Amino acid sequence: MQPGVHAAAFIQTMPVASTNSAVPNSLLPRFAWFVVFYNVIVIVWGALVRASGSGAGCGNHWPLCNGQVIPVSPGFHTIIEFTHRMMVGGSTFFVLALLVWSFRTTVKGQAARTLAVASMVLLLNEAFLGALLVKLGYVTGNQSTGRIVLLSIHLGNTLLLMAALALTAHLLSTGQRWANLPITRRSIGVMEGLVTTIFVGITGSIAALGDTLFTAPSLQASFAQDFAAASPWLLRLRIVHPVLALIAALFTLWLVAQSRRSGPDQSPEQNSSRERLSNILLLLLGLQFVLGILDVILLAPAWIQLLHLLGADLFWVALVLLAAETLWPASASSVTV
Repeated sequence: MQPGVHAAAFIQTMPVASTNSAVPNSLLPRFAWFVVFYNVIVIVWGALVRASGSGAGCGNHWPLCNGQVIPVSPGFHTIIEFTHRMMVGGSTFFVLALLVWSFRTTVKGQAARTLAVASMVLLLNEAFLGALLVKLGYVTGNQSTGRIVLLSIHLGNTLLLMAALALTAHLLSTGQRWANLPITRRSIGVMEGLVTTIFVGITGSIAALGDTLFTAPSLQASFAQDFAAASPWLLRLRIVHPVLALIAALFTLWLVAQSRRSGPDQSPEQNSSRERLSNILLLLLGLQFVLGILDVILLAPAWIQLLHLLGADLFWVALVLLAAETLWPASASSVTV
């Protein structure tokens, strides 16, 4: 089962917009979901840049590529890196359009407005962090501590961006307002679980970088690298990723249980949407563990790393959506103009 097959299923979990004038027509939420999945593709392509060693494909020039607006007679690595930059440019245009459209369509106080602004800010920060990686030379074979730190910040920002975009799309469909956001003790537990999941993603990116920089000839040699005193700390930290992944998995199971216990006063459509979303989340969770095991056994080939990242992005979007629907069901808002 490929993680990409679940993308269409996410569309089915989107709440149907009400006829209230404070909720935009379905065209804007659909565009917002397009922006979400477009950015998933951009993120996976960014991982291809790292896995293929194309981070220096445009030299240390930014925003130019090897000193040119459009590279002439580019090589393989230049094509990979330049394509990623063009995709980020497209993402900037789409998120800006989403921001403007949201403000023109929604009313003051709707949560989607704030999250659209957050998406734009996080995307600009994403571009800034990517430019820093290039300008500081933290690409290809660089093994410095600075690269690890900046890469971790970059990945954390990426996950926050995806969460903001997914919540924007979700809340554009429901028209919920911040004034109706319920604050409960359960919210703290959910936030802690989401933060833990972010660190799973960060440690996963560090593990992937270690796999790329320090290839092992065999599975036995790979395990030996993790525990050898002479190994770079980048390799010795790989064990943190599966440990955090298990903790995040327990949180996911808890959240699914919470979602299925809550909302007896919700409409059948809302309960059905939450049920489908929790099933998708569980499927993606299982798929992630399968891909993680294959990644270790097969010594982290690039195609497995890309599939693992794609699954992680879809899993993160589903997790954020289920958390939102569980803690803040649409009927908790009272939308008025």
